[in-house]
Amino acid sequence: MNNKEIAGVFNELARIMELYEENPFKIRSYQNAYRTLRKIEQPLAELSEKELAGIKGVGKAISSKIRELVDTGELQTLNKYLEKTPEGIRELLQIKGFGPKKVKTLWDQLGVESVGELLYACNENRLVELKGFGQKTQEDLRSKLEYFQQSRDKFHYARLEPVALELVEVLQKRLLGTQIQFCGQLRRRNTIVNAIELLVVGEADMEAAFDNDNLFFVARKEQQYTARLENGLPVYLYHCSEAEQGSKLFRYTATPDFMEAFIKSNEGTDFRGLPSEAALFEKAGLPFIEPELREEGEIIDLVRQGQLPALVQVEDIKGVVHSHSTYSDGIHSLREMATFSRDQGFAYLGITDHSKSAFYANGLKEDRVLAQMEEIDQLNAELAPFRIFKGIESDILNDGRLDYDDSLLEQFDFIIASVHSNLRMDEAKATQRLLTAIENPYTTILGHPTGRLLLSRKGYPIDHAKVIDACAANGVAIELNANPYRLDLDWRWIPYALEKGVMISINPDAHSKEGIGDIRYGVFAARKGRLSADRCLNCLDAEGFANYISR
Repeated sequence: MNNKEIAGVFNELARIMELYEENPFKIRSYQNAYRTLRKIEQPLAELSEKELAGIKGVGKAISSKIRELVDTGELQTLNKYLEKTPEGIRELLQIKGFGPKKVKTLWDQLGVESVGELLYACNENRLVELKGFGQKTQEDLRSKLEYFQQSRDKFHYARLEPVALELVEVLQKRLLGTQIQFCGQLRRRNTIVNAIELLVVGEADMEAAFDNDNLFFVARKEQQYTARLENGLPVYLYHCSEAEQGSKLFRYTATPDFMEAFIKSNEGTDFRGLPSEAALFEKAGLPFIEPELREEGEIIDLVRQGQLPALVQVEDIKGVVHSHSTYSDGIHSLREMATFSRDQGFAYLGITDHSKSAFYANGLKEDRVLAQMEEIDQLNAELAPFRIFKGIESDILNDGRLDYDDSLLEQFDFIIASVHSNLRMDEAKATQRLLTAIENPYTTILGHPTGRLLLSRKGYPIDHAKVIDACAANGVAIELNANPYRLDLDWRWIPYALEKGVMISINPDAHSKEGIGDIRYGVFAARKGRLSADRCLNCLDAEGFANYISR
């Protein structure tokens, strides 16, 4: 088990113990262990029990549980609670913003033991009279439950990609002499993926793919195989010869909408039996269309009209914008974030720790802002030509103002303005709050515009067109937050932003050195939105970025 998985067990244990109203001190110790362990770099599995006990906030009792987890893969203390907790209740505990105390109230007073039962209770207005609930809470909960149900059996691209790569490696050994490629949503690099889809090219006995241990056979229809992994993840394998590889790869990559438009624009043309996608596009009289763009049918017309630019690539990103250090809630120091960025080949780092209103994230009060600026000056002198830009992720307050007085705001090189609190807003309120922040002359970039967390939180509703128009009018760039759990701005709004002349900044929102790597997920999403390098803010070199933010 890796560190995050181990930490997650303690988080689950704390929540389920809270459900049973166990010792609050024990619960707090497990919560603290969760927060501590997920930040430790050295693999916990490599540490002795004595070394684990020496970690601040761990101690002897928790260190022994960590060893139990590492050695056996499970925790008996947690198992004891899981055995007496209905599966539906455990599922309810996973819903964002719905805590154990409320789950217990509904379990005890209404006998609710599943998401479906609770949604039914909401529809029947049974929560309105319950203490601690009421009409507003019921409606909010109904929305969360509906979103949770819609999101089931869906996965973040970042979660499925490594699993799929590992499966490809395994299958290559079992199906010797074949080529195995991503197709479907994985190849289109969708932000959310429903299954792993792979094309097996070449002569092979496909039965050898399944061992009924890690990869279980479910069904077959001609050359299409349905399977599942040990953890339940669905897998679809398609098999074809090398002679028809291009036709099959194209077919199993495109959405129905894209395929319908493609066929309609090439009526009467037979695209079967082609060995490569290059041959297929040549036969259609089209330039190669990147897999990420094979979502919508309208792309075909844009391609024919020559209106698609070369898409941004990971290698085009010159600087890391939006990052956190130990000054606020990051895991690594400012120096570590800077030297790591430099060593990864980036030319600059935009450090944007949280502002003072983000007390939950150790937001910087004025004196600590000035101390950080002083350290940045020292590091810039030492690390040149690599450059650190003085930024802040300023909370957008409830009325749209930025954190800090103007006298301090003007000392930053740039400011990312983001909403982190009071997220329950209707569209009018949320939109106006953003518009006010965008119109602030100190705002450089609008951060994660809807505050969404994919598969966990829908995000507050905004009038995207109005927000983008305001950014265009005020020279404010928009962030595509590259964290794979956000990817906000949604890629579907990038074309409108480009039409209005708004720059997009692909930002990792990195809270650790490793988090900088999330830039690649942002690039994948940006490519789906037709973003080119010349319209991406942090594809500028250090001098170009400095010129842009000084405007």
